[in-house]
Amino acid sequence: MLDNYREARERYEFQMGPVRGGLATALDILTDALALVGQHGVYCRSTRQPQFPSMDVRIVMEQIEDSKALIIGAMQELKKGV
Repeated sequence: MLDNYREARERYEFQMGPVRGGLATALDILTDALALVGQHGVYCRSTRQPQFPSMDVRIVMEQIEDSKALIIGAMQELKKGV
């Protein structure tokens, strides 16, 4: 599992500990997914609003951003506890 992110996860876990390192890896994965969805949004435009990506692409991007915000908040709370 997560073979593509194994090196990054090991580095993050060494720097931040296992929990925060895992969360940092999740942030990397979400950031990569966001970039891919953003690229898709360039080609998949809304018919009613051609200046914007289609609604499904916008919803996925919003959900990824929301997930990233939750992870960042959890990492900040964990840091306070250290």
